[in-house]
Amino acid sequence: MIKSMTGYGKSEQTIDSLNVTVEIKSVNHRYFEFSARVPREYGFLEEKLKKYCNSLITRGKVECYVSVEDLEEREMEVNVNETLAAGYVKALKELSERFGLKDDISAVTLSRYPDVITLHKASEDEERIWNAVKTVAETAVSKFIEMRETEGSKLRGDILSRADYIIECVEFIEGRSPETVREYNEKLKQRMKELLGDAAVDEQRLLNEAAIYADKIAVDEETVRLRSHISQLREFMNSSEAIGRKLDFLVQEINREANTIGSKAQDVDIAKKVIAIKAEVEKIREQVQNIE
Repeated sequence: MIKSMTGYGKSEQTIDSLNVTVEIKSVNHRYFEFSARVPREYGFLEEKLKKYCNSLITRGKVECYVSVEDLEEREMEVNVNETLAAGYVKALKELSERFGLKDDISAVTLSRYPDVITLHKASEDEERIWNAVKTVAETAVSKFIEMRETEGSKLRGDILSRADYIIECVEFIEGRSPETVREYNEKLKQRMKELLGDAAVDEQRLLNEAAIYADKIAVDEETVRLRSHISQLREFMNSSEAIGRKLDFLVQEINREANTIGSKAQDVDIAKKVIAIKAEVEKIREQVQNIE
């Protein structure tokens, strides 16, 4: 099923004395890009969430927000980062010497610097926390994917409708092209009669000129390729895989064929249809940018 790269899902549950909220959203992006905001003491969750989400999401800029509230009373462990503290002391002493400041470094001063002292709940069970968060994340991601599929279905309908119209334009061009050759032949014959008067018109020369003109404006190969590309596009629309990049390439090919037909067009009506095709291709291209 076609999926949009725009999606949103949220879930909040209480599991094993943990009140967990997971919120996930995404916008279109060329690749899979993931960022997560998790409580500082549960930083280990970020990589786990990234792997889990990437197993279900292949493209898009994904943002995940997680909050975890432990409803059980637990003792707090105080951890001191001695290496970081030593670095702060060294830097402060250098500043004092450099600017002639009073050296009044104290433990209280150091404790105010980020990450020198951190608090953790005693005997925190990472597996317990991850299992709870993953359960909630599964529900949030399920809602997220459901929204992506709903949006993808709308994109699919719009793209297929535009593809049908492009084929209508191609059919017109295929029918109109032979007529333009006949019209050119008639105009050429009329001009020669006007120039030659009662003299006989060289029919062979007329045929040669018409053949040259027909070859010059021939778009048979381009219309065949256009039909092939549209057929492939329709097949992609029924794929269960991520096909956004394939569609992007295919749309470029469709546009290339339309440009070639336009450069050969010597007929106003054909030129109008080419413009219509290019307009539809541009709209399809915009839609494709949001397909996973």
